[in-house]
Amino acid sequence: MPVATRTTDTRRVILDTAQRIMARKGYSAVGINEVLAEAGVPKGSFYHYFASKDAFGEAMLKSYFADYLTDMDAVLAPSGESSAERLMAYWQQWRETQSVEECQGRCLAVKLGAEVADLSEPMRLVLKDGTSAIVDRIERTITSGLEDGSLSVDGEARDVAQALYDMWLGASVMAKIHRSPAPLDTVTAATRTFLHL
Repeated sequence: MPVATRTTDTRRVILDTAQRIMARKGYSAVGINEVLAEAGVPKGSFYHYFASKDAFGEAMLKSYFADYLTDMDAVLAPSGESSAERLMAYWQQWRETQSVEECQGRCLAVKLGAEVADLSEPMRLVLKDGTSAIVDRIERTITSGLEDGSLSVDGEARDVAQALYDMWLGASVMAKIHRSPAPLDTVTAATRTFLHL
């Protein structure tokens, strides 16, 4: 295997492993040694791939959002379904991923948002950019739904998109606190109301 491929693969293994662990434990509770041990990567090689734990956290979040946005684009891509159906499919997928493992979810924006925003400005900016990109996609789908007549909203599409995203983040936190999908069910109904479905 060429060195460049091996380096990229090892780096990706470290990032993917960290995402899985940190989705359960958070950022501060996870040491680099734990990630490297689970990834099967020698301890001394971490600084070959990352300059610091903060640089590593920033890279992990960038990787997470790149994958998340690719998946989101696939769900929201124009298809035989209306824009409203595609948007509700996205929210249903969110509900499913946040309901796993006693509602501990898999969303790093939910798990790490409040924690790392105070710890690291570069990681906060990655979270800001990533969540803004999510809201952009929700806004585009709402706008498309207004055009195809499959939904309607009170107010501007951007404001509604932001409010929906904020509600879903809050409901995800509440689901974690209560270890119940009930808050996600409540926000699903509220979403349908917001979109006049």
